[in-house]
Amino acid sequence: MILKQLSEAFGPSGNEKAVRQVLRQALEGHVDRMWVDALGNLHTEKQGTGEDRLRVLITAHMDEIGLMVVGHDDNGTLKVRAIGGIDPRVLPGAQVWVGPDRLPGVIGLKPIHLLKEGEENKAASIEELRVDIGAKGKEEAKKLAPVGTVAVFATAYRELGPTAMGKAFDDRAGCAVLVELLRGERFPHDLHAVFTVQEEVGLRGARVAAYAARPDCAFALEGTIADDLPKEKDVSPTTELGKGPAITVMDRTFIAHRGLNRLLVETAEELGIPYQFKQPGIGGTDSGAIHLAREGVPCATVAVPSRYIHSPVSLLSLADFENTVRLMRETLIRLTRRVLG
Repeated sequence: MILKQLSEAFGPSGNEKAVRQVLRQALEGHVDRMWVDALGNLHTEKQGTGEDRLRVLITAHMDEIGLMVVGHDDNGTLKVRAIGGIDPRVLPGAQVWVGPDRLPGVIGLKPIHLLKEGEENKAASIEELRVDIGAKGKEEAKKLAPVGTVAVFATAYRELGPTAMGKAFDDRAGCAVLVELLRGERFPHDLHAVFTVQEEVGLRGARVAAYAARPDCAFALEGTIADDLPKEKDVSPTTELGKGPAITVMDRTFIAHRGLNRLLVETAEELGIPYQFKQPGIGGTDSGAIHLAREGVPCATVAVPSRYIHSPVSLLSLADFENTVRLMRETLIRLTRRVLG
């Protein structure tokens, strides 16, 4: 399954080459044109069949959160800093792959026997943590992982009944949805589909892609927060596993186009596709950069809910994934110029 290949690929922000290679192989022969821009975005084009064709931009970002080596200790351990948003509480004890050759490492943690009073309730900062790659000393560590080397969580993809477990579902889930769309039949409209870079550090690839594409409208495909586990207070979850694709109304970076969102909802209800709204005001997606390109672009964001994103392992519903593909396919078929008016 393409989701497995994408999830296990090594691709923190600014180092998306391995993900790009998986995508190029998956899409060969399914698109009319494919190229890489100066920033590293993978662009594809697929001509539409309709007479009154729109130019529709669809993006999904290739990059994942990670760590970058910024120094070395005398004992051979690596000093690191975060690439993207990482909660330091998820790091101690995690296994990582260091560098594109996947040198195995573990994020060091002081044994519980050595904790002082009060330390057991305190999360260590990233500055305090070290990655241990088994180096004998500083010089060996410098050769194996020089400053600037990047690392990602070492997590294998597995399917657990109706769910899938793996790393980087934000946003390899969105990438997999986009692959499925491009592998299918042609749509009435021309698709300019871009697998973007550096979303986790500021929506950078999307800004470049939208400027180049000159789209009439755009959709960003994502893997988003599923905060549906029991809580102390009875509060609404951000999204829930098994309740269908999540449609964004508003987040910290943009307000969705009402016409596009209305079309998504009407399509879902007509075909009996489950859907949900992401709780507003949280996070950001490629749409935040795309909607500001040139004279402005009507945008919508559709996401596969995933538990535990931005951590060593995420969990998603395979039914939600399939329903996201179906909702997007049927929405693109029904899209007209009137929707954007």
